[in-house]
Amino acid sequence: MGIRIGIIGSGFGAQVVAPVFAATPGCEVVEVVSARNTAGAAMLCDRDDIDLISVHSPPLLHVMHVRRALAAGHAVLCDKPFGRNAMEAETLMAAAEAAECLHLINFEFRFDPVRMQLRNLIAKGAIGIPEHATWTHWSSGSRVPLRKHGWLFERASGGGWIGAWGSHAVDTLRWFFGEIVDVKGAGRTIIKQRPNETGALIAGDAEDSFWADLTFATGMSATIDSSFAATATVAPRLNIFGDAGVIELSARGLIVVRGPNGEREEFVPSETSGDPHVAPMRAWALVVRDAVEAGIAPPEAPTFADGLACARVLDVVRAGTLGLAGGVPSSTMG
Repeated sequence: MGIRIGIIGSGFGAQVVAPVFAATPGCEVVEVVSARNTAGAAMLCDRDDIDLISVHSPPLLHVMHVRRALAAGHAVLCDKPFGRNAMEAETLMAAAEAAECLHLINFEFRFDPVRMQLRNLIAKGAIGIPEHATWTHWSSGSRVPLRKHGWLFERASGGGWIGAWGSHAVDTLRWFFGEIVDVKGAGRTIIKQRPNETGALIAGDAEDSFWADLTFATGMSATIDSSFAATATVAPRLNIFGDAGVIELSARGLIVVRGPNGEREEFVPSETSGDPHVAPMRAWALVVRDAVEAGIAPPEAPTFADGLACARVLDVVRAGTLGLAGGVPSSTMG
C-alpha cells in the first residue's frame, strides 16, 4: 500500500512538505506545481492517479485550489491559515462535507515532540488544573534583514502575522485546553513600508504584531503577545500556570515543571533541527499517510473543523487591527 501526493506551492510546499513526504515510507510525491500556475494546479487536481492534494498556496488561493481538489474526489491537506477568514473556511468545510472527502489542516506543530510532551504533562495533572497561560514570541524575522513586500504583508491576500504564526499558537492552545469561548485582541503594523523586487517602497496593511486574550470553556485564560518585526529576536517563552504548579517552555524546547514547594523537574528535547518545521512534519506525514489509506482522520489529526474554529478566533483578533468602533474587539465564540 501507499499513497500518491500532488503538492501545490513552490515555497513551503516544495521546500519542506515535498521532501518530507518523499522521505516517508509509503508516500510518493507525483508532482509539485506553483500556486501561481493556475492551469498547472487545475491539471494536478484533475488527475485520477492522485490520492492526496496537499495545498500550500497563499490563503487567497485556498478556496480555488481546495474546491478543485474536492470536486475531483481527492483527500485534501490544506495549509494554515485556513483561507483568508472564517467565511472562506466555512465555505471549504461545507464543500468537504458535501464531497465526503477526507480533509486535514497542516497544523503540524501538534506533532512537535516538545508540544506533545507538554500536552501529556498537562493531561497527567503535572500542574493540577490549568488556570492561565502566557505566550510571548517576539522575533526580528521580517525586519532584520528587512523582508521584501509580498502577499504576507497584504491583508486582502490573507497575509499578516496573526494568520502566519497566530494560527499555530491558537491551535496549540485549543489542543491543550479545549474550546475557546471568548476572544479579545488587536494587531498592529510596525513596519509600514517594504521594498518590492525593484526597490520601490510599497505600503503593507497586514499586521506584523498582535496580542490576544483567550478564555476557554473551562474558565481558563491565555494571553498571546507576538511579533516578527522586532529590532532583535528574544527567546520565546510559554508559561502555563495550574493550581498545583507551573510549566515553563523555553526557546530550545526545555520544559521545566515547578511545584509550589520548590520542586523542579526538567525535560530535555530528544530531537532538534535547524528548521523547527521538520521534526513535526515528519511525524505528521505518517499520520496523513495512514489517514488517507484508511479514509478517515484519527482523533489527534487536525481537520477542516479545527481550521474553521481557529479562523473564527483569528477574525476577532484581526478586527482590532482595523480600529473598529468601540476600541478593543471582543467576541463570545458561538
